[in-house]
Amino acid sequence: MKGPKPLTVVIKLGTSSIVDEKTHEPLLSILTLIVETAVKLRKDGHKVIIVSSGAIGVGLRRMDVEKRPKHLSKLQALAAIGQCRLMSLWDSLFGHLRQPIAQILLTRNDIADRTRYLNAQNTIMELLEMGVIPIVNENDTLAVAEIKFGDNDTLSAITAAMVHAHFLFLMTDVDCLYDKNPRTHADAKPIEEVEDIASIRADVSSAGSSLGTGGMGTKIVAARLATSAGVTTVITRSSSPGNIVKIVRYLQARKKYTSSNHTPVGDDEAEDPLSRSTASLALDVIEKPPLHTRFLPLSQPIRDRYFWILHGLAPHGTIYIDVGAHRALSDKAGLLPVGVVDVEGNFAQQEAVRLVVVEKKSEPGPDGKLWEGPAVEVGRALVNYAASEVLRIKGHRSTQIESLLGYADSEYVADRESISLLHRESRPVTPVFDKVNENGGGMAAYENEISL
Repeated sequence: MKGPKPLTVVIKLGTSSIVDEKTHEPLLSILTLIVETAVKLRKDGHKVIIVSSGAIGVGLRRMDVEKRPKHLSKLQALAAIGQCRLMSLWDSLFGHLRQPIAQILLTRNDIADRTRYLNAQNTIMELLEMGVIPIVNENDTLAVAEIKFGDNDTLSAITAAMVHAHFLFLMTDVDCLYDKNPRTHADAKPIEEVEDIASIRADVSSAGSSLGTGGMGTKIVAARLATSAGVTTVITRSSSPGNIVKIVRYLQARKKYTSSNHTPVGDDEAEDPLSRSTASLALDVIEKPPLHTRFLPLSQPIRDRYFWILHGLAPHGTIYIDVGAHRALSDKAGLLPVGVVDVEGNFAQQEAVRLVVVEKKSEPGPDGKLWEGPAVEVGRALVNYAASEVLRIKGHRSTQIESLLGYADSEYVADRESISLLHRESRPVTPVFDKVNENGGGMAAYENEISL
């Protein structure tokens, strides 16, 4: 009989879960429970990553500073002081259980640079294979506003996507999401499972602690990022870290029970009857999990390079495209200049831009624009041409690029493998232009249609 499948679990802890908001003393009771929980998960065969805030909070206590300062240089200095003590604390607690840990500090620049992103990914994966628990934090000592994640909820979602995690646990000061604020409404109902985040109707009034930067709203954003990458995201109470083990075990048993009841048994896949009966009883044997909110992952997740383009890069501008161009992109074609309606921003070659769909007009309006109506963002792209170059070739056939610019680095404004759409399609590949012309499909067919 096979045991439960090993999983990768990311646990995100906010500053309020680690440091007392008033005294700035480390919450040793909670930290100890977190360590015990992580080690239990490891003993169950799972890989564990902790995304930990708290460096500035610990630095405040070390330097006897009462309030979080506003000046960036002071915050960075406190982060440098606190990060050493925070890691020393983690290492001491995990050391009692003979569990090795490692420190990973990241900024937005590390994620935006493809080589550094892959290096970080490879390092974390290797640590997990070695049985080490990586402890990830934003590098507050170096980070400034332009390269900050903003909060560790976002960092945890990107980390979970980077390592193809199965679960992301966002620990907070409430059990789960509610349809109303449970502190002021006695009739507030818990939301236990969310399939479509866009349609969620929940109270997100929690704004985070005075030491931290996150609130319930940032956790919804993190859940959207993580679920888009195929990661089941869970919100649960930080003061009861043991809930994590109970929830993981329950969901594993439920999944095994579901698969055993729906998976056909063939000649080559005959399953042990004892295993099937054990799975059917598992939900009765394992206690009902503690209250939590579970965000279900997308059935067609966006991963690897496409996730990195969509969520790892800061856009430097916007390219407006028409409906026909968007349709061609959805059919796995690259973006040709004929589909570009307008350009905004001052981006360079191989920088990220937003892709926004608009309704194209036949004649420019009073404002000089060739489009009208709402502008809907549909994805991101790494471009082959700078903003000034795209402005000159927009609306033209790709065969005219050389005559317009004096050179033609590519027939595409953006290759298909450098485009990531918000709504997932099957793995895209940039087609060969001549082949598309022969088939009469994709962006080339749209280009021919426009020129008629």
